[in-house]
Amino acid sequence: MIKLPVDRGMFLAACLLGCLSGGAVASEGMPEFSWNTIPRYMHVRKMTAFTPEEVNYLAKFPLITLEKTTGMRDSGSVEAGSLKAAEAVKAVNPDAKILYYRNIIVHYGGYAADKKLKEIKSPFLADRSGNTKLIRNKVPAYDLSNNALQKWWLENAREVCASKAIDGLFIDGNIKALEKGYLRSQIGAEKRDEVTEGYHFMMKQLPSVMEENDLLVANVIRARFNDSGLEYLDYFDGSYIEGFEHAVGQMSREDYVAKGIEAVQKAARSGKIIAFTFGTGAYADTDMDEGGPKSKGKRASLQDRLTYTMAIFLVCAEKHSYFMLSDGYGVDKTEGRLWMNDAPEYSRPLGPPKGPAKRNAYVYERSFEHADVRVDIEKETAEITWKPAS
Repeated sequence: MIKLPVDRGMFLAACLLGCLSGGAVASEGMPEFSWNTIPRYMHVRKMTAFTPEEVNYLAKFPLITLEKTTGMRDSGSVEAGSLKAAEAVKAVNPDAKILYYRNIIVHYGGYAADKKLKEIKSPFLADRSGNTKLIRNKVPAYDLSNNALQKWWLENAREVCASKAIDGLFIDGNIKALEKGYLRSQIGAEKRDEVTEGYHFMMKQLPSVMEENDLLVANVIRARFNDSGLEYLDYFDGSYIEGFEHAVGQMSREDYVAKGIEAVQKAARSGKIIAFTFGTGAYADTDMDEGGPKSKGKRASLQDRLTYTMAIFLVCAEKHSYFMLSDGYGVDKTEGRLWMNDAPEYSRPLGPPKGPAKRNAYVYERSFEHADVRVDIEKETAEITWKPAS
């Protein structure tokens, strides 16, 4: 069982002192990293078991998140399916770092832990009418101010991550837990503040309930925050990056992307893991060399999207930064998908960077041993010039 502090006030004070003195120290169990080629990340879910061929493919990645629903149809629960998949990958590559997925606020079903959740009184947030399906009007949201709910969530994380096949926790939903306006009209300002306080309380407890070298990676860097989410990064060993190009608030798209780039660069230079994912968007059903839909009057392609997103990644990347271009994390249906279809660029020699990226307005440039990178985030264009390996 998890041992929770008796005096919550004293615990919060101690955690605050820890943050002021430098926060969490990066785990010794960091993923393997090399500049030899584009360092890559995998984020995936499949309701049935992965095939041997798929396991061998997964085992190539130094950092893997097994998303919600993984293996639940064959194994009976997400926990059992995730453990089965992780054990299979570890049998091929013991050095692969595998993260167990949990959303901090959105209740997704299929977990064995849901049986204990039913024993908790009022685990979900409710609006004034008593409706609990507040997220997209379909899914419940955890009441993070509920002490029993907090303990339940932390205990599940501890139990699954105690397996030798699991190397840490991937925490999703942080933006919903931290954004003060999210669900505010449904649950009221006071409860909204209590949810945020509960989130911070849980994050400060995580190191004490996890194994010593377990990784904690969160979906938390977003340009929408005052400090782009860097103000919350002390809780974690790193951040997953998504929603990078969709401006929130009054900023232009290019200024929003520029602010995000600056935040990722800062986090990466500080030694944090960066799991940088981009979506293919409208290009999901095209091959790398096929034309995609028209964009800004020009014929776009999935190849253009790959080059552009990879260039953004490269102007941000430091040690323990990893890249993924995704057309969706669910791979139950694989025909015509990027899943297991690697682009030639992933095999090209890269080599270490020759220095940090240089910025001129919205144009960034950076050189690596075997590649020169230029990206214009205003025009959404990029060039990667690959040099012959000497």
